[in-house]
Amino acid sequence: MRRAALALLAFFALTAQRDPILVPEVSQHEIEVRQGFTGTELLLYGAILEPDGRRAGRDYDIVVVLKGPTQPIVLREKQRILGIWVNADSTDFRSAPSYFAVASSRPIDRIVDARTAAIYELGLDYLQLSPSGSIDPEEQQRFTAGLVDLRKREGLYRENPAGVSISEQVLYQARIALPSNVTTGRYTAETFAINRGRVVASAISDVEVKKVGFERAVAAFAQGWGFFYGVIAVALSVFMGWFAGRVSSFV
Repeated sequence: MRRAALALLAFFALTAQRDPILVPEVSQHEIEVRQGFTGTELLLYGAILEPDGRRAGRDYDIVVVLKGPTQPIVLREKQRILGIWVNADSTDFRSAPSYFAVASSRPIDRIVDARTAAIYELGLDYLQLSPSGSIDPEEQQRFTAGLVDLRKREGLYRENPAGVSISEQVLYQARIALPSNVTTGRYTAETFAINRGRVVASAISDVEVKKVGFERAVAAFAQGWGFFYGVIAVALSVFMGWFAGRVSSFV
C-alpha cells in the first residue's frame, strides 16, 4: 500500500508539472512576389494549452522569431582617408539571415536572462553569426553590429518589444511586416512560451516566399543562363543610355 501510494503521488506530481504546448498558425504559408510587390504583413497567432487540451492557467510570455534564409555575406568597413571614402577592413560571414524579426509580449530583458536569450537568439543583440576563419572577438562584434545596423535601415532586421498580445493567457497574436526587398526562400517562424525566465514550449511554422510571373521567369533565366543574362543587361543599359541621349538632343 505504501509503495502504491508513493507511486500515485509521484504520478500526480509529474502530471502537474508537465509543460504546456503551443498550437501556432500563420496567416499566409505562401507569399507570392509579383511585379509591384510592396511588401506584406504576416499575422502569427495561436494558443497556449495544457497537455490535456485545457487552457493554460499560468502566466506566460510569448516571443516570436521570424527568420529568413541564411546566406554568405562579405561586409566591408569604409574609412575616410584624405577626404575620400575607401574600403578598409572586411570580414566574411558564412551564414547570416537575410531577414530577422523578433516580436515579444514584453522587453526581452524582462522575460529571460542574457544567457537564455543568446541560446534562442531572442533579439538582435543575441543574433549568432558564423564568421569565416578566425577573427578577433571585438572585431567580430563590431562587424556584427554594423551588419545589424545596415539591415535595420533596410527594414530587414527589426524587433518589437510589445509586438505580441496575449488574451486570457490562452490566445496570442503578433504582426510582423515583410518589406518589398525580402529574399525569396523558406522562412521559419519560431514561437516560444516562457514562464519565470524558462522556455517551457516552442513550435515552428514555415512560410515560403517565392517569385511568380515575369519576375520568376527573369530570376530563373539569370540563374540558369548567367552569361547571356549579363550580356543582355549590359546591352540594354547601353541602348537605354544611347536612347536617352538621342531624346535629349531633340529637346
